[in-house]
Amino acid sequence: MSDEPAARARVQAIAREWIGTPFHDHAEVKGVGCDCATFLKGVFTEAGVVAPFMLDHYSPQFFLHQSEERYVGWVERFGHEIAANDVKPGDIVLYKIGLCFAHGALIIEPGWPHIIHAHFASRCVREDDGRKPRLGTRILDVKFFSLWAKSGQD
Repeated sequence: MSDEPAARARVQAIAREWIGTPFHDHAEVKGVGCDCATFLKGVFTEAGVVAPFMLDHYSPQFFLHQSEERYVGWVERFGHEIAANDVKPGDIVLYKIGLCFAHGALIIEPGWPHIIHAHFASRCVREDDGRKPRLGTRILDVKFFSLWAKSGQD
C-alpha cells in the first residue's frame, strides 16, 4: 500500500477485528488464537503492508534465558526504529522484559500509549494502556518501530 494514512487506518481496523482472540502461543488465526508476535504478523500481512512470511520457532520463555534480540530482528526485517516523539497509530512498540525485547503491541488511535496486543495474563487480544500493559514482570525498556518510510524518504 502506497497511501500511508489509508494503510495505517487499515492496520488499526484489522487489529480491532482481532480483539477477543484467545492467547495461544504460536497460533495465528484471527478469532481462534495468537500470541503477541503472530498477532502483529497477522495484522500487517492481512493489511498488505508486508508479504506473508514464516516466523522462526521461538520458545515462549526465550526472554528468561537468552539475550539474543530475535523479536527486534523480526521487526527490523520490515521496519525501522523511531523516536517516541515520532510514533503514530499503526506503529509498533516492543517491550524489554527479562533479558531481551520479548513483547510487542500495535499503537492505535488516538496514539501512544493506546495499544492493542495479545495479552498473556488476560488470555486474549485486548486494548490496553501501553505504559501499564501488566506483563507480569517489570518492563526494562521500550522501543518504537514504523513499517513506513523514514521521514523524507519514499
